[in-house]
Amino acid sequence: MKAVIAPDSFKGSMTSIQASEAIKEGLLKVNPLLNSVLIPMADGGEGTVDALCTILDGELIVEKVSDPLGREVTAAYGWMEETRTAVIETAAASGLPLLQKDELNPDTASTLGTGELVKKALDKGAKRIIIGLGGSATVDGGTGFLQALGVRFFDKNGRELQAGGGSLGRIETINSESLDERLKHIEIIAASDVTNPLLGVEGAVSVFGPQKGITSERLAEFEAGMEHFADKTASHLGIDHRKQEGSGAAGGFGFALHSFLQPVFESGFKIISELSGLENQIQEASIVLTGEGKVDAQSLYGKVPIGIARIAKQYGVPTVAFTGKIEGDLEKAAAEGLSLVMPIVDEPMSLESAMQNGPALLEKAASRLMKMYELLNENKGVKSL
Repeated sequence: MKAVIAPDSFKGSMTSIQASEAIKEGLLKVNPLLNSVLIPMADGGEGTVDALCTILDGELIVEKVSDPLGREVTAAYGWMEETRTAVIETAAASGLPLLQKDELNPDTASTLGTGELVKKALDKGAKRIIIGLGGSATVDGGTGFLQALGVRFFDKNGRELQAGGGSLGRIETINSESLDERLKHIEIIAASDVTNPLLGVEGAVSVFGPQKGITSERLAEFEAGMEHFADKTASHLGIDHRKQEGSGAAGGFGFALHSFLQPVFESGFKIISELSGLENQIQEASIVLTGEGKVDAQSLYGKVPIGIARIAKQYGVPTVAFTGKIEGDLEKAAAEGLSLVMPIVDEPMSLESAMQNGPALLEKAASRLMKMYELLNENKGVKSL
């Protein structure tokens, strides 16, 4: 029997690598002879660096940069020496996990630190940079990222503005003459599974703003600021990317990338699955095991477990998704190839306790699944796997 183990991270509880190991250990306790292949997954957000470093045998480079509020923070990016490739997560320096709930500040939070990480990678000699979009604490339209790399923004009085969602509506002129020249000579890939445009009901502010601290009373104000920034950028560059798929990713960071750097936008899931040879491994598997912290209706729109299930379905391989929480109607999941969604919590407990004990709960759930799998086969008269 061959099992492909390919979970996403269980956000706030365990990385995709830790989840992969927990599933493997649970299976091996029941069947020590099991052949398992571990492929930690991500979709461009949290866990992308760890997943790609594991798959491509890379290393973590640790740097001191700015957090969303401009304070010094230690952040890492992935580095593959042979191909001179850097993998940078927006969440590493500009992410929600870096702030307490009462620290969320959409007016001043910026992507400055992510730009600083890119600059560090350029200094190291990067020839290709993969930027994972997702998990940001910002709605600055990527202005902080651009400032770190030489772009300047001024108000109507000629005063330079500091990046942040609250500054977007005050931008009068943009100066990109000093944008780091090295960016023109490297390959840039934006890894994201977010397809939202910049503006409107499906845009960066309306969809993602509330989780970053924008109150309902101020949504219209921030939307107007983002639209103003889009107008000024389009006028400055002579091209308008506000309706481009992915422009709304990471608080409008996708728009900045589209506009100033013209990267290749690719699905984060697709990048990792192709580099890892996921489909080839699944073709030879008896079962595929995946998972994420919460499986809900949103999961049906291309999150990691469904992306994997769709591949496995093509080859008639059953897919099981472990999760900390099931929410909403998942009736359509089976049609996508997801054979079973299995909660890992095995007794009443608080959310805090469940997240703290995530790896142990996942390991036990994997053991239960393996026992059921072997019991079913024995009852059918099939030799135990």
